[in-house]
Amino acid sequence: MIDNIISNSVLFNKTTNSLKNDKCPLEGVDINYKNPELLRKFISKGGRILPRRLTGVCAKNQRKLCEAVKIARILALLPFAQI
Repeated sequence: MIDNIISNSVLFNKTTNSLKNDKCPLEGVDINYKNPELLRKFISKGGRILPRRLTGVCAKNQRKLCEAVKIARILALLPFAQI
């Protein structure tokens, strides 16, 4: 379901002008700590939250995303670190 909304090619577009010209890939998507499948797309293999320059997410949604990941980690929906 989430793969249909946001593809990896849209999330990890590394062109220099992608943040200025494109819309946020999370525009209209409910960012919630109860949705770990969505949050895992924005966490590296080591368990760190990916920066917005890599994902192309706008600043407002990046703040919501960080807060949701931190809450999900506390509630054990996401691991703190992945090995």
